[in-house]
Amino acid sequence: MAHFVEEETFEKEDFTLEFLERGDYEICTFKNCNFSNSDLTNIRFIDCEFIDCNLTGVKLGGAGLQDVRFNNCKMLGIQFDECSDFLFQVSFDNCQLNHSSFFSNKLVKTSFSYCKLQEVDFTDCNLTSALFDESDISGATFTNCTLAKADFRTAINLSIDPEKNRMKGAQFSQQNVVGLLNKYQIKVE
Repeated sequence: MAHFVEEETFEKEDFTLEFLERGDYEICTFKNCNFSNSDLTNIRFIDCEFIDCNLTGVKLGGAGLQDVRFNNCKMLGIQFDECSDFLFQVSFDNCQLNHSSFFSNKLVKTSFSYCKLQEVDFTDCNLTSALFDESDISGATFTNCTLAKADFRTAINLSIDPEKNRMKGAQFSQQNVVGLLNKYQIKVE
């Protein structure tokens, strides 16, 4: 029988010393926990929240992230593309996601607020209606993405090739629309 945990709060736990037990975690909160380089393979998180956690380098092979919120977390180099696609839904507020990969993930209506998304791979993602609010996306790769109705108005360091993405209805500010012209190596003053 699979391990099942519901409505529990984990605070100041160091999961680098003692592994998080495999199973399902529903409506759980993780505060100030260290998961650095932990193996979360095949663990399912449903309606959970991670607050002030270090998740750098976690392994997520087959992990389920179903309506999971990350707040003020350090999450460098994570392969979100290895997660289970089933009901995959995440949101990020004030998180460091540099060098992570969302390759081919369905990220419809995903919110990235005040995040560092430097060098993140969004290749082949469906980012329809996604929000990049005050997020730094310098060096992020957007190739063959669906960016319909995505909101980049307050994103910084934007560089997206409109010829390599579907962008109908995407929103940009006057300041960051220049990031759509980078490949032409022109100067706009």
